[in-house]
Amino acid sequence: MTELLTSTTDATPPQRLDADWWRQATVYQIYPRSFADANGDGIGDLPGITSRVDYLARLGVDAVWLSPFYPSELADGGYDVADYRNVDPRLGTLADFDAMVAALHGAGIKLIVDIVPNHSSDQHEWFKEALAAPKGSPERDRYVFRDGLGEHGELPPADWKCMFGGPAWDPVGDGQWYLHLFAPEQPDFNWHNEEVRADFLKTLRFWSDRGVDGFRVDVAHALAKDLPENLPSEAELAAMDTATGTHLLWDRDEVHEIYAGWREVFDEYDPPRIAVAEAWVNPPSRRARYASASGLGQAFNFDLLEADFDPEAYRRIIVDNLDQAAASGSSTTWVFSNHDVVRHATRYGLPPNGDRPRHYNRTWLLSGGTEPVVDTEAGLRRARAATLFMLALPGSAYLYQGEELGLSEVADIPDAARQDPTFFRSPGVDVGRDGCRVPLPWTATGRSFGFGDAKAHLPQPEWFGAASVEAQSDDPASTLNLYRDALALRRELQADESLTWAPSEPQVLHLRRANGWEAVANFGSTAVPLPAGEVLLASGPVDGELPGETTVWLRN
Repeated sequence: MTELLTSTTDATPPQRLDADWWRQATVYQIYPRSFADANGDGIGDLPGITSRVDYLARLGVDAVWLSPFYPSELADGGYDVADYRNVDPRLGTLADFDAMVAALHGAGIKLIVDIVPNHSSDQHEWFKEALAAPKGSPERDRYVFRDGLGEHGELPPADWKCMFGGPAWDPVGDGQWYLHLFAPEQPDFNWHNEEVRADFLKTLRFWSDRGVDGFRVDVAHALAKDLPENLPSEAELAAMDTATGTHLLWDRDEVHEIYAGWREVFDEYDPPRIAVAEAWVNPPSRRARYASASGLGQAFNFDLLEADFDPEAYRRIIVDNLDQAAASGSSTTWVFSNHDVVRHATRYGLPPNGDRPRHYNRTWLLSGGTEPVVDTEAGLRRARAATLFMLALPGSAYLYQGEELGLSEVADIPDAARQDPTFFRSPGVDVGRDGCRVPLPWTATGRSFGFGDAKAHLPQPEWFGAASVEAQSDDPASTLNLYRDALALRRELQADESLTWAPSEPQVLHLRRANGWEAVANFGSTAVPLPAGEVLLASGPVDGELPGETTVWLRN
């Protein structure tokens, strides 16, 4: 950023430039096992990331968000953490981490790391101690244990289902059961336990002291739980109100007491460390508390990620989220793809999800990507238009590795090669998220298209060569160069966190930023007149008219 960024709200006073860097930053998510493999074992690693810092700088991002790199048995792609203050030896060492931070900072790029506070790995030393200790022990109190039902505790405490399919309670052999809202290998912490709270503060300081600039907080809405002696059934749990902060598991008001303690740690540093919450809440207005200046400071909104390519939906989402950001004193976030969902270049080539926004095209995935047929050209054209329009919005833009290459979802992964626990726990229902985690193609040829010297840990399709960085770098019309040009212009044009809407046809959205920067997106299939102004950038060819499914940036 080249100027002091200001908010349209009076809720917080202006801050120094270095403390405000996140408000309208472009953040690039790296899934480390699939970004770049430096040691040739088929798995991406930290030295691989360091080797590609020049690429990230050329792309023009302000920060990297690094998905988990901690020691893990990979029961959930690294989100089962065995040691919160170390690096998985398959990915490198703490010295490699320090070298990566130095390289990123040397290129002017900040670093945000994932932190996973709802659950650990079952290989965490604390959980091993809990299994070895008797019920009622301090070791078990760090997690959520309950006596089972039945004469000998042989039945689970409740019939709850976990997010990945199957039961949410697992027995430990002595009549007690432990809670895991996700995979069985991910036991939930007990956040009423002061030792748990203190240890996470230690972890926040550990990484902040090593130069980390911020944290992405996984499942931020689940930490605080209130489990009565007699647990409700799954049906009763599902029917509970989520709007009042009193649900037993999700988005309880007291979770913000935890984050107030985190904020005290963040503010020990100069500039303060930042955080962004992954908080799935309903109604969306409850996100504001996670994004408050006394809490994490920012929260993901996934609304565009879930929306169809539709101008009415986009406008409603943009207005709602800018209003929420103003109410919290934060800036909003925009995202189309990440490590958990079908890539948006594919989603936009499939029939709309309509009233099933979280369906994520599961029917198509279950067919191996054959039914319905993806319109790949339309999908990429819409994805380019949507991204260029999003990058003109005030707030933070979160990009997912490979979207700058226009990558489609890889749907035809053989069952034997799949790794996501969702696939194994939900057979015939959900194939999981491996298709968006396939290692990136850097070169047009080679055993793993430049990802590394060995075969990639997830199979790459043959079409990856034509989509590689090498194949796109010298093509001025490529998706890669569209992203490069857009991010360079975005930094140059960035203004205050406000916009106004210009009159437009029903199929068009036309926004204006404070400094004469305009973005016009045609969501329809037919061309419309191009508004007056100097054309700065377009998502596709523009010649006197604005074609369908195309966005243009203008300056007056």
